[in-house]
Amino acid sequence: MGKVPLAEPENQEFVLIRGGGDLASGVALRLHHSGLRIVITELEQPLVIRRSVSFAEAVYEGETQVEDISAERVDSISGLLSVWQKGQIPVLIDPDCRILDHVKQSSLQAAVLIDARMTKSPPDLAIDSAPLVIGLGPGFVAGENCHAVIETNRGHYLGRVIWKGGPLPNTGLPEGYGEQFRDRVLRAPRDGEFLAHSSICDKLRTGDLIAAVDGEQILAPFDGVLRGLLHSGLRVEKGFKVGDVDPRNDSEYCRLVSDKSLAIAGGVLEAILATHHS
Repeated sequence: MGKVPLAEPENQEFVLIRGGGDLASGVALRLHHSGLRIVITELEQPLVIRRSVSFAEAVYEGETQVEDISAERVDSISGLLSVWQKGQIPVLIDPDCRILDHVKQSSLQAAVLIDARMTKSPPDLAIDSAPLVIGLGPGFVAGENCHAVIETNRGHYLGRVIWKGGPLPNTGLPEGYGEQFRDRVLRAPRDGEFLAHSSICDKLRTGDLIAAVDGEQILAPFDGVLRGLLHSGLRVEKGFKVGDVDPRNDSEYCRLVSDKSLAIAGGVLEAILATHHS
């Protein structure tokens, strides 16, 4: 593969990240700090849980901040430049990634495409969608549907770059802290409208009301901090992940990009630099 130039102020190249959830936002944050120009594409109604560290929240609020970096929703390709000039990250509602077709008619170029949606399924875009295509986690196979895969499963391989083959299979199990494991993930008890009764960073006691789906309550499974919660008013299906309680009881963790996100971001940066200097 040829050299992929990094985004310099005088050119119009950028890194396109599909998805603005917490893992994708950790990648965006680290790449932005490294001097790369970023664009995030999202759904019209993002379904992120850790909203306090997700740039996807800009879709709802117009503008949001993760740690020291702000993101702003843009409604067209023409809005990208003004957001970049302010040192921010533009977030575009574009679930089908149509931006790739539009930029071909302009001076802009998506030099790197990162699929960070964590769908755990094969991607809907081909390996030739950009000079460098990077996939996060299960569903990607380096050399087939992307150029590089980043391992997202916690453990000794987290954040490693895979240039041939795929990552570890999806376990289907949430990560746990201490004795808490499955219980920390909150799921919709039924189909219906999700309504929040608590806020991210709230300190909870066992049995506290967190949310409800069509009147059926979701209660705190143990003492802890509400680390993540779905945006209120969305329609959900039974079993859908709607929240996350952290038993470590430190609300500061709600505002910081996780160690897992930063490890994955490091792998993405390694893949970009390795390709750039090859």
